[in-house]
Amino acid sequence: MASLSDFWRYGVVKTARKLKAAALSPVLAARGDGPVRSAYGVLMVPNWQDTTFRYCIFGTYGSDLSDLLLGQREEFVFVDIGANQGLYSLIAAQNPKCREIIAFEPVPATHARLTANVALNGGAERTVLLQLAIADSVGEVEISVAADHTGTATLAGREGQSGGGVVIHTIDAPLVDPLLSGELPMFIKIDVEGLEAVVIAELAKTKAFARVSAIFYEVDDRWARADEIETLLRAAGFTRFAKYGRGHHYDVLATRS
Repeated sequence: MASLSDFWRYGVVKTARKLKAAALSPVLAARGDGPVRSAYGVLMVPNWQDTTFRYCIFGTYGSDLSDLLLGQREEFVFVDIGANQGLYSLIAAQNPKCREIIAFEPVPATHARLTANVALNGGAERTVLLQLAIADSVGEVEISVAADHTGTATLAGREGQSGGGVVIHTIDAPLVDPLLSGELPMFIKIDVEGLEAVVIAELAKTKAFARVSAIFYEVDDRWARADEIETLLRAAGFTRFAKYGRGHHYDVLATRS
């Protein structure tokens, strides 16, 4: 079985503490443009062909999660699972009460943009970037990535999903646990396109999960079962579930009290 040290050796675990300003240059040079300020107030490297990027820039995601992150009044750690280009990691870093950001984004090209965006906005000294996916096994798997909508990348084998396959690295609970070590409460965001229940099940096996005060997760009734996710979280001590949005695609905030 692969160990955490293996992933360090392969260079798939990276921290923003080692970022250099030069990390930004190749991404900007590819477009020839400067950074773009999102409706959420953060800067992002241009990626106009990507629907997810445009949603970030024009504020399409609404303000539910951004308001929650900016409204935290006690010190906390933000864990961004399925970070994509880093919108919510960047927003969390604007809150001085957020002492650390831990962002998981396994797709190499998307992770490169996440890294560049963190460098653009500051806060790199308290941001840890992990080019990894949380799953129920350790290894290498192929993920489907659509070039024009990076936010739909999925391991779920969804019907009708198209896009090139990219090999990513996955880790399970024993390797996740040390990455979440610390003492502060954690606010977790999960957006993994249908594998939310798998991720939550793995997180629930970790010692660190006892420090999780809130989880904001995506639900799409076409490929995820909200009742299954809620059952998992209730078994782990979460008692309150607030729904954000309507229809078949929405978000849920789960808290312990």
